[in-house]
Amino acid sequence: MHFFDPKNRKYKPVSHALKAGEQTALRICMPRDFRCESARLVIEKDGEKAAKLSMEWGGMCGEHHEWWSVIWKAHTAGLYWYYFEYSVPYSGGVITKGADGRGVINETGEKWQITVYQKQFQTPDWMKGGIIYQIFPDRFAIGKGGVRNPYDDRIVRTDYENVPYWGPVNGVYNCDYFGGNLQGIEEKLPYLKELGVTCIYLNPIFEAHSNHRYNTADYAKIDGMLGTEADFKHLCAAAKKAGIHIILDGVFSHVGQDSIYFNMYRRYPGEGAYNSQNSPYYPWFKFHRWPDDYESWWGIKLLPEIKEENESFLEYICGENGIARRWLRAGADGWRLDVADELPDVFLDRFRAAVKAEKKDALILGEVWEDATNKIAYSVRRRYLLGDQLDCVMNYPFADAIIRYVREGDNTAFYRVVEEICANYPPEALHVLMNHIGTHDTPRAITALAGDDSTGKGREWQNAHSLNKEQYALGVKRLKLASLLQYTLPGVPSIYYGDEIGMQGYSDPFNRAFYDEKNANKELLAWYQALGKLRAQSPALATGTFERVACFGDGVCFIRKHRGSEMLVALNASAHTVSVELPPAYEGVPAALGKSPKGYLLKLKSMEYSVICL
Repeated sequence: MHFFDPKNRKYKPVSHALKAGEQTALRICMPRDFRCESARLVIEKDGEKAAKLSMEWGGMCGEHHEWWSVIWKAHTAGLYWYYFEYSVPYSGGVITKGADGRGVINETGEKWQITVYQKQFQTPDWMKGGIIYQIFPDRFAIGKGGVRNPYDDRIVRTDYENVPYWGPVNGVYNCDYFGGNLQGIEEKLPYLKELGVTCIYLNPIFEAHSNHRYNTADYAKIDGMLGTEADFKHLCAAAKKAGIHIILDGVFSHVGQDSIYFNMYRRYPGEGAYNSQNSPYYPWFKFHRWPDDYESWWGIKLLPEIKEENESFLEYICGENGIARRWLRAGADGWRLDVADELPDVFLDRFRAAVKAEKKDALILGEVWEDATNKIAYSVRRRYLLGDQLDCVMNYPFADAIIRYVREGDNTAFYRVVEEICANYPPEALHVLMNHIGTHDTPRAITALAGDDSTGKGREWQNAHSLNKEQYALGVKRLKLASLLQYTLPGVPSIYYGDEIGMQGYSDPFNRAFYDEKNANKELLAWYQALGKLRAQSPALATGTFERVACFGDGVCFIRKHRGSEMLVALNASAHTVSVELPPAYEGVPAALGKSPKGYLLKLKSMEYSVICL
């Protein structure tokens, strides 16, 4: 027995975040020989004074232990922290969170967390159970009309098999373009449909003078190489007919020097903030000494930082006819907010109000790399997922846990991360999390899983290194395991374009090569198509619970369950054979994917897996 174990429903029947007004029991198990006289729950809302609630004796748990319990109800949304006190003859003690998450007697231990979210918090149902496909627009597909280039200062590449330039050209980085466009994406919709894709996440598509387009030049204009606003509307309409939604990348913490707003190089008519202090955009920026001394994103002078709390900027982005609503009207079904943890609450509040007013079921996805429920940014505890800001975030904790487990074969950290996120995140957010294992900001999945460690290695090293034949073969096996986890854990799997055909590459820009259709790994492509069909056939993967199943060894086994739909997922990334004692309902049931069990026991050798559906 343990003093307290929040993952065990005997101690805490409600394992997930609570809706305001919802209640849960909390129980501790005390050794009988402690002669416990009383116990208390000590709980505090973040930043407020702690309250102490008396616990009642709840009967025996076995011959040598006894229960103490209390019912706690959260009346208002927020983050709550708790631990327990107990009294014994002539003294007492506290029970706090130990290293494994269970209770220990330790006055200096951590507190447990309960997230309480607003009653009205609801996320788009169309996202639940789906599949995201992330596209870096310049590098995915060129439409039948060919490359369009209305700009004189862009280098257009035709050597599609080669990596992007990783050094400067005439002193300029990120100036080479491969010419991918919106028409090309539209022509690829049947391919994406075959993968089971239900949502396309587009990296920035607005006019910007670098190939990544994170230095926005004009939020109101599609970049000319990608096409026109009419092309975008046509793409959205065609995607909707195919059952696919499109979300856009919103980069609102900074813009480019070379933009209509700053206009350092006078590319645009009119006065930008750099040209005149009378410019309507001047109040958007943080000048120390105008015009050359200004705040920039992470000190990169190419990216002047925006005062997101400026009323003029808020109106421009979040107003009734602002950017957020304009592109939803054009056909988008949501936004991904770049560096969401650098956007102030006032912006996120106004942004949500604008988006939901325009399209109630639009998605708001934030880039947050840590646990988004307890994140502190700029000395402020953030409230991203309490119901009045983001719908969900990019799930970096899951991505790191998956890659680490599949590479190292130790399931301890994997379970700790997954169970903590499942407990901390509101179910509405949990079921629409962007579960990626590779993005434009990280090494490609197959490289991360099987490549040499690139930590501290510069671009010259990364350019010279790729997976050898043996590493690539291992990477294919590992990618199957990693993607199986990605597709079956709570949340929505996200494929970074080309990962499904085995493209490799270390960090930016090597992870941003042109889509390599000629050298597609057909084995992996067929695997991803099978995973897509698996998700479409199982309601349990849309909003089902996550329940760990005991596994002997370093395997991973869990059940997803929802209203009569069940799926058991087991896999083994360790070097040793593992055994799973199956629940009775799964005994002898043939696997939908992978190895079928014999009777009640499922034995998995290294790199084997099994998916059993009921």
